Amino acid sequence: MRKLNTLKKNYEFKNVLSKGKFYIGKQISIYVLKNNKKTNVIGIAVRKKGCGAVQKNRIKRLIRENYRLIKENLKQGYDIVFLWNKKVEACQANFHIIKEDMERLLNKVGILNK
Repeated sequence: MRKLNTLKKNYEFKNVLSKGKFYIGKQISIYVLKNNKKTNVIGIAVRKKGCGAVQKNRIKRLIRENYRLIKENLKQGYDIVFLWNKKVEACQANFHIIKEDMERLLNKVGILNK
């Protein structure tokens, strides 16, 4: 199994969050910024407040798995940051709603090939 390319440094996240385009869904929001690489690089951010480590890691796993299933259909060369919607409780995280959100938002951006 291949590892995903991820944003790790704080300045990488800040760059995408400040310069990228913003799209909001029911449970996740995304920021997208074009990079000069031949691959997509993702970042996942979940608030500490309001949920414990178990719920936070579960949300990250759900987002990562949905991205893994959809990544072959994406155009390459983008930095993508997925944010969990702070108005949604962590216990309401749903695989299928996240999948619908991700497909709809990435299609709206124009990087999803169908």
